[in-house]
Amino acid sequence: MIRIYSEQSAPDGNPFQVVELSNANGMCVKLTDWGATWLTCRLPVAGRLRDVILGCETLVQHSEQGAYLGATIGRFANRIANAAFNLNGKRYLLDANQQQQHQLHGGTDAFDKRRWQISAQGDDYVEFGLLSADGDQGFPGNLHAKVRYRLRQDNALAIEFEARSDRDTPLNLTNHAYFNLDGESADQTVLQHRLRIAADHYLPVDAAGIPNAPLREVEKGGFDFRHAKVIAQDFLSDSDQQAVSGYDHAFLLNAPGLHAKAQVELQSSNGDLRLKIVTDQPAIQVYSGNFLAGTPNRSGGVYANHAGVALETQSLPDTPNHPEWFQYGGISKAGELYRKTTVFLFQAS
Repeated sequence: MIRIYSEQSAPDGNPFQVVELSNANGMCVKLTDWGATWLTCRLPVAGRLRDVILGCETLVQHSEQGAYLGATIGRFANRIANAAFNLNGKRYLLDANQQQQHQLHGGTDAFDKRRWQISAQGDDYVEFGLLSADGDQGFPGNLHAKVRYRLRQDNALAIEFEARSDRDTPLNLTNHAYFNLDGESADQTVLQHRLRIAADHYLPVDAAGIPNAPLREVEKGGFDFRHAKVIAQDFLSDSDQQAVSGYDHAFLLNAPGLHAKAQVELQSSNGDLRLKIVTDQPAIQVYSGNFLAGTPNRSGGVYANHAGVALETQSLPDTPNHPEWFQYGGISKAGELYRKTTVFLFQAS
């Protein structure tokens, strides 16, 4: 069902469009064409509906906040160092929207700040489309992108990305939802959630989030989530975390693919709700909401730091400047179909 919020205008002066999807179990998600954004995710837990992703009280607030809540991120998620890269013998200069030096999440006027077109819809899905022209934020190639949200009867939301460019280009699409399985209005942070990540390696970064070392083994360190543990257990226990005030790092997944076993699992603090993530993306960025403080929430107040954790499936950050990581994706060839899927499956106890 599509609802037109005519009383609230988006930054382009036209009303937001909101799509609601629901299943037979009572799970309901809301999405908007502004930024192809995942707005809400309500599902029954212990007989009551619980919203498990962060969001704002109004759509206007949502379009203005700077935490990328639930947004589709592109053309390249995460950072590109010094807002520049070389490709096919040519130097490309990008919009520098982080500290006027680096590019973050595609630039100042990136995919999260655009109106996407509703290109297809059905009872259980909606598809948004966007054209990113050659030179957009400095990137080469005319890129046609699509994102399809599909709500399944097993309480899973599948997010399917497709894109094609007429020139070789960096390409790395993701969704930036923040999860709090205790409920987005919970007083406590997500640091008491349990997290498991099937990853033997993570990527160190400097204080700006720019990779500054090769992939590093997680064994015997604060980045070892191969067995589920409370996020707080090793929080800020090492210099890699301290540089960015917590977790804001990419983990290279051991076995990406849309198989039965989840690569990532998140569990609420009391164990009554579990999120399983299955993806064919090569990596996942885990961001523990280190700078969420002051972001508007749904109750007229603001979120505190660590109110939610973003689990962003994607390629490795700054891949355009690291040919050794091209094997993991991040560069799309001219005419090549980019297709990536991530499934978020919620299971109540």
